Amino acid sequence: MFDGGKGITDLKPALENIFGEALVGKSEFLQTFSTESQCVRNVISNGAVLQCYVLKEGPNVSDTNSDASGSSAEYQVVRMGLHSLPVGLLYSRMVALTFLLIDGSSPIDVSDPQWDIYFSVKKIQKLGDYDVRILGFATVYRFYHHPDSTRLRLSQILVLPPYQGQGHGRCLLESVNSVAVAEGVYDLTIEEPSEYLQYLRSCIDTLRLLDFEPIKPAVTSVASLLKTGSVAKKASKSLAVPPTYTAEITRQKLKINKKQFFRCWDILLYISLDPMNCIVMQNFRSCISTRIKSDILDKDPETNGKHLIEVENNYDHDMTFVVYYCSQVENESDTGKVIRGVSAQEEQLNQLVDKQMDEIREIAKKVSLLRSS
Repeated sequence: MFDGGKGITDLKPALENIFGEALVGKSEFLQTFSTESQCVRNVISNGAVLQCYVLKEGPNVSDTNSDASGSSAEYQVVRMGLHSLPVGLLYSRMVALTFLLIDGSSPIDVSDPQWDIYFSVKKIQKLGDYDVRILGFATVYRFYHHPDSTRLRLSQILVLPPYQGQGHGRCLLESVNSVAVAEGVYDLTIEEPSEYLQYLRSCIDTLRLLDFEPIKPAVTSVASLLKTGSVAKKASKSLAVPPTYTAEITRQKLKINKKQFFRCWDILLYISLDPMNCIVMQNFRSCISTRIKSDILDKDPETNGKHLIEVENNYDHDMTFVVYYCSQVENESDTGKVIRGVSAQEEQLNQLVDKQMDEIREIAKKVSLLRSS
């Protein structure tokens, strides 16, 4: 491994330590590639096809629905159990890509029957035969949820670089969503999503919610209140979170967890408002600010110094938190520190609100484009 000294660094020991037996030489790789060219097709052919789709024309679509030779192509999302030996071996051959292309990725236990893998593939028909090309994949784990349910956790999702920006990631997420709904799991969560994955997820879930009839009256009602002049501070607090029943029915029917629903709720409201109306946008921003302030700064005097902060864990994002207690200010010097601290907190709060408003606007714009296409 690299020790900071001069000279050529031998990377092989370091790579072997990471990839283990999956690391092979170039000659062995080429030989295997030649002799097992139908390996992917043979494995994928045993999977359950969840979705068939075609690519829409666009600047990033370099891989069209037909090859230069005239062979027709079909795009599919295929679901398989990772504990199956051929599937586990295929994943093991691709696991190096997760280390290289997914931040913070770690290998998974392919022998665990709770793991499923979703492949995005291109099926190419030619001369009475066909070939299969892997475009991307997602791994999903099935957790137990008390008392008698399960919840799905999307652990890894990767679209290979040549096929990114073409819609394959969206189709993978849509397929995982469809399985969650069809199997009646408790909800679907995503393990440490990147900023782009969270953006894509919010776009997809907002599109689903725009056509979800049970919450439409609530969206219309809150949007109407935001349009009626300036909203008082107490009113903005009540409008900052959606009605309780909307989050619960969304989880039951669409399997969108509460935290994700709150993100999408803001976007739904924004889409229902006039972004050119300054008063309406100020009311909307006030609601966003109130909720962030409550979630992070917890300045409610009724808490008597108690603060609650949600923290992440590997099992249930909705059930973990830390409560800590801040003692009362005892002297004037401490009062000055608190005032300066409050000022800094307010500045940080405004920065967080600005960032969230930008994210809401960006997602709302993308959702509008997707609905009109």
